[in-house]
Amino acid sequence: MKSKKYKLWIIVGIVLLNSIGFSVVLPLLPFMVGKYLPSQQIVLGMSALMSVFAFCTFFASPVFGALSDRYGRKNILIFSLLGSTIGYVLFGIGGALWILFLGRIIDGLTAGNISTLFAYVCDSTEPKERIKWFGYIGSAMGIGKLGGPALGGLLGSISLGLPFFVTAGLIFISSLAVYFLLPESLAPEKRTKHLTLESFNTFSHFKDILRLKDVKLLLLLGVLFYVGISVFQFNFIIFLKDIYKWSPAFIGIMMTLVGISEISSRALLLPWLLKRFSEKSIGIAGLIGLGIGLGLILLSVFIPSVIIISMAVLFIISGEGLFDPTYNGKLSQSVDESKQGKLQGVNQSLQSANNMLIPLGAGAIYFYSPSMLYAIATFVVLVAVILYAKFLPQTRLAQNLSKKV
Repeated sequence: MKSKKYKLWIIVGIVLLNSIGFSVVLPLLPFMVGKYLPSQQIVLGMSALMSVFAFCTFFASPVFGALSDRYGRKNILIFSLLGSTIGYVLFGIGGALWILFLGRIIDGLTAGNISTLFAYVCDSTEPKERIKWFGYIGSAMGIGKLGGPALGGLLGSISLGLPFFVTAGLIFISSLAVYFLLPESLAPEKRTKHLTLESFNTFSHFKDILRLKDVKLLLLLGVLFYVGISVFQFNFIIFLKDIYKWSPAFIGIMMTLVGISEISSRALLLPWLLKRFSEKSIGIAGLIGLGIGLGLILLSVFIPSVIIISMAVLFIISGEGLFDPTYNGKLSQSVDESKQGKLQGVNQSLQSANNMLIPLGAGAIYFYSPSMLYAIATFVVLVAVILYAKFLPQTRLAQNLSKKV
């Protein structure tokens, strides 16, 4: 048990380093892109960089997930982390816009670290423990998001390229930690036995996973959830700027509240609830919280109030903190170890597609009507609540566990 926890805390530490690194460079992206584009084209350039990365990740994640099922988690994780290191080094070097795009393409095409990390957790835990550890991973991401931007601003004042080199260094340290400290989690006898050309076909992995009825319903539930939370993530700062006329300082305070809520809901509230309620009840509560929060933002369009907005953030982030780990835990229970990487890769691929499409759709609807955007998002989450409560059966592993108990 101690060795398992030792491995899992290393995973949490790796996620923390990666999250800090990504958050460090995030505030500097407009300035880096601004070196090569006129001011009126910076937003377009940033959107293109994000879309290229998401596009590459969409195709790469299922492939690397399947490769980790064949060759083990450790090798794929090291390869992925080294790809990210190279990508950020290229960003720091810069010199031309195409080099920035090359960095994002390399990072995106080797983007197997999240799906492989999740598969590693699944290999190393009992099904009933996974939700708690997925919560800790989410908390580590939240801690990184909380402190990273301030560090990025400080380093960026010294040199614009310095934060990107620091991020590359943090991710490289992660790869060294994997190589020297992390044992392989997937035993040879539990790996898939054959590798064919189809293994490099992203859509063949989608086809294999979507053949499983229970998994199909779960992934649909996840898509609905990510639509709701993504509307908030991609639009909320613009909403505060346009509707409430808030300054960057006020928006920064609100983002701090987001970070604190994310950490506390996943690291403190979730473990406490898991001792008292079923994972399905917690997941439904999380979805309801997200729906209430989105509804409060809708209400704040007509009744401007700092209290309403603050309550909306607490409901949304706490709801996400409760649902996301329980969803990933339930998803991991739907297949055995030999397909965990492929499943997690498909899930990450769907999130990448979401990151490409939702900003475009949400932006178009928001331009027409901010209230309509949040009304649609609230309705989508309501559909997810009904789907989860009424139509989603227990996964096979969960049924087996309940029988043993």
